[in-house]
Amino acid sequence: MPEDVQPTPPQNADQAPSNKPSSSRKDKRKRGSFDTEQSHGRLFWVGMGFLVLYGAVALKASLATVLMPMEPEARQIAPQVPVIPQIDPHASLTSDFSLPSVKRASITDRNGQILALSLPVAQVYANPMELIDPQDAAKKLHHAIPALDEAETIRRLSLKKQFVYIARDISPVQEIAINNLGIPGIYFEAGERRHYPLGRTAAQIMGSVDIDDHGIAGVERYFNDRLNSDKTPLRLSLDVRVQAAARDELQTAMTTFQAIGASAIVMDVRTGEVIAMVSLPDFDANDFGHATNDSRFNRAVTGMYEPGSTFKLQTAAMGLQLGVIHVWDKFSTIPIKVGRFTISDMKSDHFAPWLSLPGVMAFSSNPAAAHIALDVGAERQQEWLDSMGFFKRVPIELPEAGRPLVPSHKNWGLSTVMTVGFGHGVAESPLAIVRGTAATVNGGILLKPTLVARDQNIVQDVTRGTLPPSLDASTPDDVGTETPVGVRVLSAKTSALLRRLLRLDVTEGSGKTAEVPGYYVGGKTGTAEKIGAHGGYLKHTNVAAFTSVFPMNNPRYAVYVMLDSPHPTAATHGWTTAAWNSAPTVGKIISRIGPMLDQFPDLANKETIDASLAIAMEPAVPAGYRALGPGNDPGDPNRHPPQTKTIR
Repeated sequence: MPEDVQPTPPQNADQAPSNKPSSSRKDKRKRGSFDTEQSHGRLFWVGMGFLVLYGAVALKASLATVLMPMEPEARQIAPQVPVIPQIDPHASLTSDFSLPSVKRASITDRNGQILALSLPVAQVYANPMELIDPQDAAKKLHHAIPALDEAETIRRLSLKKQFVYIARDISPVQEIAINNLGIPGIYFEAGERRHYPLGRTAAQIMGSVDIDDHGIAGVERYFNDRLNSDKTPLRLSLDVRVQAAARDELQTAMTTFQAIGASAIVMDVRTGEVIAMVSLPDFDANDFGHATNDSRFNRAVTGMYEPGSTFKLQTAAMGLQLGVIHVWDKFSTIPIKVGRFTISDMKSDHFAPWLSLPGVMAFSSNPAAAHIALDVGAERQQEWLDSMGFFKRVPIELPEAGRPLVPSHKNWGLSTVMTVGFGHGVAESPLAIVRGTAATVNGGILLKPTLVARDQNIVQDVTRGTLPPSLDASTPDDVGTETPVGVRVLSAKTSALLRRLLRLDVTEGSGKTAEVPGYYVGGKTGTAEKIGAHGGYLKHTNVAAFTSVFPMNNPRYAVYVMLDSPHPTAATHGWTTAAWNSAPTVGKIISRIGPMLDQFPDLANKETIDASLAIAMEPAVPAGYRALGPGNDPGDPNRHPPQTKTIR
């Protein structure tokens, strides 16, 4: 062994060489394994954390959108779509109907038929400053609302404003379609729109509302505060079945006789409830803004017309109630000269120069009615007409009700007394005539007409009146012991007599064409010449009217028809008077509406009923009375002033 090579000193057992890894390597390996396991654990828990987090988010999203959706903001769709009303298959038609999301109450007829209701709608508006692409937005909006003008919408959406209207009164379906487009900057504003399901039915009565849902005409205006404060439906007295039948017959008459306008009224004479009120021409209540002034004009309450011979009923009632005349008195039908005018009848060859009161009413003599008015005198005539409401607007729930046209008291001279006696020289609304007619047959009570349904008849007990022995019938007065609450203007006795006179006009007089078998119609015709635009009466241009009540043995309903400027036809032989046009129209209406109103023809008791309503054309003068007539005529216009006290 070389000297310079030193032998390696022997090592002990602990230092003996070994093939196993050293301890340092072993530690490193252990540390590396621990770090890996620790990293895996951390990743696991981080993953679990994200899993829990995403799970929570998913759960929250599910709750918010599916399981428990949050209420949207006020400007979004939710508050504009009403809760769908639950339909009860066993409910009656008269159940209250209202939508929970609208403010204005609905309006129904007396049977619960909807006449007006508010529907939920929305207004679409935008904030152009929030829009990304106005053209794309306009295209999408036009697809959702085809009626939208796309070019105009682009212009609006391109304005440098923060608010522009896009569309008004869109339906909930359209609102949902727009909402689903998800266009930023498009918003909704909740609203409601008034709708009239029956269109033309009672259009002038319903009226309309403006863009802010405020009533501007008809009952919508009269009951505006009530409709906006109480969601309970407003129940009117109208019956749409009767309304439709009356309109149908009136339209037929208006077309047949080429009238320029017409009106019909049906009223309960015991309660004052208006069951139907028609004015033609009319319009679709859903298109009030485009209706003409003529179609909006309610001829039943706003129109003022000379009543003609329908006013003779008031003249007779006045004279009888004041005790100035009696049913057996006779009155001259000879023409009366008043200055350059003559009061005469159109045709007098079918009756005598002197007529008793039944004849005056049946044959409708103008001079005879003028004599009765002169018997009463100017002062008492004015007092009577005032007490009957003919000097004031008719109290009805319509803002359009007009005031009558009457001469001033200082101008109420001799000629006025006579002309008013047969329905000329004053102008009244059709409803005023119906109100006056009702008072003459219902026991003598002047009612306040109403368009609001009454739950029950409001009546009071009155003393039954009796007729003079010479006129008493075997069957007692059938009007009953109950009459409506109101102002008494006639005695029950006078009312009973007037019912007989009105029935006579239909059985023997000018109203024969109004007869309906079994309904015992009573009424009075009335034809008045129209006044021209520059004054003076127009020859052969008339207002023809017929006021009636049925059944006359137990008065229940008044029916009135008026035709403005009817033309003659071959069937009328050239006549344009009420007997040829308005009276038969009333008969047709009664035959249709009677069953609707639970009034059915009674033919089984015809003889008894006819006897109870019968009155002689020339009643006998009771012993001790001196009848008015030839040689005893206080109403002679040659007397100045005319005598107003009865001479016996």
